[in-house]
Amino acid sequence: MANRSTWASQIGFILSSVGAAVGLGAIWKFPYLAGSNGGSAFFLPYLVLTFTVGVVLLIAEITLGRVAKGSIVPAYRTLGGKGFLPFAYMGIVTGFLVMSFYSAVGGWTIAYFFEALAGSGIVADKASLGAHFAGLVSNPVSALGLQALFLALTALVVCRDVSAGIERLNKVLLPLFLALMVVVIIRGVTLPGAMKGVSYLFSFDAGRFTAASLFQAMGFMFFSLCVGCGCMLAYGSYLSERVNVVRSCFWITFLSLLASVLGGLMVMPAVFAFGLDPAAGPGLTFVTMPIVFAQLPFGSFFAALFYLCLIFAALTSAVSLMEIIVSWCVDELRVTRGRATIYVSFALMLTGSLCSLSFGPLSGTKVFGKTFFDLADFLSSNIGLPVGGLVLCAVAGFFAWPQVKDVLLRSGLSKTAASVFRFILTVASPAVILIVLVGGLV
Repeated sequence: MANRSTWASQIGFILSSVGAAVGLGAIWKFPYLAGSNGGSAFFLPYLVLTFTVGVVLLIAEITLGRVAKGSIVPAYRTLGGKGFLPFAYMGIVTGFLVMSFYSAVGGWTIAYFFEALAGSGIVADKASLGAHFAGLVSNPVSALGLQALFLALTALVVCRDVSAGIERLNKVLLPLFLALMVVVIIRGVTLPGAMKGVSYLFSFDAGRFTAASLFQAMGFMFFSLCVGCGCMLAYGSYLSERVNVVRSCFWITFLSLLASVLGGLMVMPAVFAFGLDPAAGPGLTFVTMPIVFAQLPFGSFFAALFYLCLIFAALTSAVSLMEIIVSWCVDELRVTRGRATIYVSFALMLTGSLCSLSFGPLSGTKVFGKTFFDLADFLSSNIGLPVGGLVLCAVAGFFAWPQVKDVLLRSGLSKTAASVFRFILTVASPAVILIVLVGGLV
């Protein structure tokens, strides 16, 4: 790996990692999970878990990448032994499955953005909007075309050198993404009744806490930091020895959490201002927000900003997911980055088309009672990521602990802090992951 690419700067690495972690989850998933699980009853456990278990897993995964100087397969082979290779390949498959259905959703965000620019995406009637969404995703020509466009945009970034492609993209898109979120938030919180949404998110109310809200917070913590599938391990493999891993990971965790909070502030105040249902579920963003924009002055302008945020968020995460597979091709198959990106893009289009067509011609085709879209989501989210997290704890906490401990100490942690870190990594984290795994399967 002597000629392996490296990040040009620490801030570039941090922003790229935040971009990988944020994704659509900050704007799409966080608001509807918070809305469906009591607001603060979801947010407060998520906050605590993120800065305990979450940051420890993030540090561990990035450290393994930096120590091994390779993607997940060579890293697990070197640090854990050949017995971990099946789990390493499972991480690659997990990233592939996520990208297969994620690229379909990315295509939807492009469609909504174009419609907002044209002024045709602002619909006041919920039934009409639902029919419009169904028509968009069920049309095989538009669904596949938009998915191909999204994959092409992702590939254009990934095919370049890490510093010239992924890092440069995130240095531009992440600050712009956060700035656009703030613009939409300012407009939303100034609406009459909007502060009820802010209170719903952040005001402590013991009566709202349930086992379901805690479980959902645990699951979203893994999703929001993008740990368990090898994405952050690949990013860590491009990291210079001069970078302080612990400090960088705390910045990544903080900024990822901030993006989720901003996502909640984009959606929830407007939902309360217009008397909509905060517990509307996954459709909260795609179904209720266009109604909100339809009732706002300059609604098309704010809708375009909102969906531009979604595109930026989707693209930064998609880049990291494709990088898992491309980095494996470069490390193990010894092909050039450009050629690997082309091969991976075509493979993703083939499997991703099954996910896209799950809402149209293939809607009646099911495996184990699930469409191809739902099956890819279930296998990756409910099995791949949790199992990947458990394996990460084992490799970093036991087999590669001397190397991990050395990085922690050189990053400024005391021996006592390193011991606490190892306890969280080998005891607390596996317990949380098992809860998520069993709960997801049940």
